[in-house]
Amino acid sequence: MLWYIDQTSRVSLQEQIAACVRRALTTGELTVNEQLPPATELAEALSVDRNTVLAAYRRLREERVVDFRRGRGVRVTGTAPATAPVERAVRQLIDVAHANGYSKAEVLGLIEELM
Repeated sequence: MLWYIDQTSRVSLQEQIAACVRRALTTGELTVNEQLPPATELAEALSVDRNTVLAAYRRLREERVVDFRRGRGVRVTGTAPATAPVERAVRQLIDVAHANGYSKAEVLGLIEELM
C-alpha cells in the first residue's frame, strides 16, 4: 500500500490521508474487511503525527467507510465511493474548456496550479 501526501498542499493532511483510503477503495487496492495499518505505523510511513492519521480514520468512520475499536484495528466496512460525480465534473470542465478555447495543456496547467 503506497500512499503519498503533499506536505505543501492547501488540503489538510488528514483529508489527504482519508482521500488515499477512498481512492484505494475505488481502485480495488482496498476491499471490505481489509485491515488498515495502525495509526502509528501509517503516521511514521507518511511522516505525519499519529493524531493526524487518527483524525483521518475518524472522518472515514463518520462516512461509514471504516470501523475501528481499540485493540482490534481499523477495518474497511464501506464500499468504494462513487466515481460518477468526479467524472461528471471532469467532463463538464472539458466541455467548458473546449468552449472557451483552452488546450489540454492549458487545462492541465491550471489544475496543477490550483491543486
